Amino acid sequence: MEYTAQTPDEFIDEIKKRLSQNPGCGVSHYNLGTAYVAKGRLIEAEAEFHQAVECSPGLAEGFVQLGGLAMNKGDLDGCLEWNEKACRARPLFAVPYGNIGFVHLQRGEVDKAEKALRRAIKIDSKYVQAMATLGSALFMKGDLESAEFHSTKALEIEPMFGPALNNLALIAMERGEFAKAKDFVERARTTGYEPHPDMVREIEAALAK
Repeated sequence: MEYTAQTPDEFIDEIKKRLSQNPGCGVSHYNLGTAYVAKGRLIEAEAEFHQAVECSPGLAEGFVQLGGLAMNKGDLDGCLEWNEKACRARPLFAVPYGNIGFVHLQRGEVDKAEKALRRAIKIDSKYVQAMATLGSALFMKGDLESAEFHSTKALEIEPMFGPALNNLALIAMERGEFAKAKDFVERARTTGYEPHPDMVREIEAALAK
């Protein structure tokens, strides 16, 4: 059934009306949750996503959204747990594996991150965020060639993906190629991505010698 609402508020009202007639519809709870996220009403969104997965335990997107809200609160354990539930609900859904990889990387668990990220891109070879995050993980392991390969591949999918350009800047710095690093930093900035100030200062200092 299609929606007829013309504005976000009308969309919310329309979903609420449907839920009053069919409160056990997980997809409607999920849609209402995403509408609340768009409005910045995160507490209400979280409640709807909980309802969504309770009504439809196979709705992996609902678990992913709950993981995103946990991450937004700085709850890495919660983010990991919800995304693991998403993987169990739908094993061939790439997004939760990418999120799991990101969480492990934030914790410094590089091998676990690499495993999850490789699983994500095996499922979806065009998953640019997982590809670039894998590049970051491989850089942290000191495998510059593989890090460069995956970061470049991410840019083949999405040429304006700032994190991948940032990876290439770090790789260039590690190789002592500071002019190239500066170019990648400038390209990253055009995407709206802002590299770490310490990194920028190190590049400028090296070029000033």
